[in-house]
Amino acid sequence: MKAKITLIISIGLLFPIVLKAQEKETLNFSTYLNEVREKNLSYAAQKYNVSMAEASILTASIFPDPQLEMETSDSGVSKKMGYTIGTSLSWTLELGRKRKARIETAKNQAEYTKLLLQYFLRNLVADASLGYIEALKTKALVDVQKDSYLSMQQLAQSDSIRYKLGAISQVTSKQSRLEASSLLNDLYMAESSSRQAFSALSVFLGTGLEEKNISGDFKAFSRDFNPEDLILEAVNNRTDLLASKQNINTAASLVQLEKSKRVIDLGLSVGAEHHTWATNEIAPSPAVNAVKLGASIPLKFSNRRNADLKIAEMARMQAETDYKQIQNSVRTEVMQAYQQYFATQKQLKQFDNGMLSEAKNILDGISYSYQRGESSILEVLNAQRTYNDIRQHYIETLAENAAALVELERKTGIWDIDF
Repeated sequence: MKAKITLIISIGLLFPIVLKAQEKETLNFSTYLNEVREKNLSYAAQKYNVSMAEASILTASIFPDPQLEMETSDSGVSKKMGYTIGTSLSWTLELGRKRKARIETAKNQAEYTKLLLQYFLRNLVADASLGYIEALKTKALVDVQKDSYLSMQQLAQSDSIRYKLGAISQVTSKQSRLEASSLLNDLYMAESSSRQAFSALSVFLGTGLEEKNISGDFKAFSRDFNPEDLILEAVNNRTDLLASKQNINTAASLVQLEKSKRVIDLGLSVGAEHHTWATNEIAPSPAVNAVKLGASIPLKFSNRRNADLKIAEMARMQAETDYKQIQNSVRTEVMQAYQQYFATQKQLKQFDNGMLSEAKNILDGISYSYQRGESSILEVLNAQRTYNDIRQHYIETLAENAAALVELERKTGIWDIDF
């Protein structure tokens, strides 16, 4: 008996530990975004572009390599005129500030690449947030469907008892049971959609989320904005606009680089030679040493064809046009996103004014009347469907409002979302 009591106590102590071990870890929104920034594979791949661009700056700063030449010759094998041994060092002296132009171009390209990386991260964070919102919405819809099913299942069980007692007809009992089965199918579909939305988050994280849960409050997506302030913020902070402006600098530096390439480079060389003794009887000569200095000047006939320079200038004009186009689209994009967010805010106010509570009160009243035999099962079912539809629409509107805020802050170039 004592052994049984000890076993029961041990099981009782272990039971809470087992339950705790079975609880899923909750991944909140802030932690989720931090993991996206750290673990997303696409973002990790984009970072290499910055590293390569920074390495290009070092490459651009390299001076032309010198050339070391060594030679030997026989002045006449049969005449015994001796041998000549020589060596020389040559290099190219770049003129026209080519090295400075290369470095400036590489620096501008690196800065442009960094801005593109920021632009990619901004879109990645926004898309990941939309995915999290979608998963949270489908999870809430599952709760609604489950609650509706359990309520109808309870009503069906109650109707089964009432039918056996002769209080209602068999048709009424079957109808409530059929409605419960229909709601169960809807629950299965909602659970499937929720699992799909949850699995989609793995794309942003690069890892699975099977053992984790998510949480968040949709009511945290309420902001007051001034449209003109948002437009000014977008002009100053949008990374795609900043990147486009930096692209103009990059294109201008490429023009300057092409101009510097048209300047000739000098080839300089210095060398030494040693002539051995010539033992020829007719014209003997002693061993001598000689020093050589030389310069080469290329004839740049190719400068008459300036296609590369024209291409660079057209690329600069294209970059300026792209920048103007993005500037023109900023106001439209921000205003459209603001109008969408403002519309969802107005929809939410309708729910906050009592739509949900009124629908719940109607359902409770009709259900009470049905239990007293004062209303039909059809009235109960209609009230239940209306209440379910309003709850689902409320959750969907909350999610749309959250997504609208994400899009508005994406278009504006700001970010303060946390829920």
